[in-house]
Amino acid sequence: MMINRNIKGMLRLEAATILTLSSIAYFQYGQNWQLFALLFLLPDLAILGYTVNNKTGAVLYNMTHSLIGPGLCLGISWLVLKSELGISIGLIWFAHVGFDRTLGYGLKYASGFRHTHLGIIGR
Repeated sequence: MMINRNIKGMLRLEAATILTLSSIAYFQYGQNWQLFALLFLLPDLAILGYTVNNKTGAVLYNMTHSLIGPGLCLGISWLVLKSELGISIGLIWFAHVGFDRTLGYGLKYASGFRHTHLGIIGR
């Protein structure tokens, strides 16, 4: 359906914007590439939850791939804690979520890793 394709394209463009702007903010903030590289894929460790079962995997994946986590991390670090490291982590986390969503990896349903809010991934 044409409308669904347009919405999926818009959601991927939105995600690419999150990836781009959070990465630019991170480097404008004066942080280094090493920390970015070290932490960028860290949220993907949540995929290990799928070794328990699909529900556990989906819950852990969604906890680390929703925009809520990086939003809270960034907000609390900036407004309350005044923590440069926390701000950096929040920006890297936003970039990771944007990257995954740009590739089409959405939040997971308990029915399996391939079933996401963006549709079924893979073949």
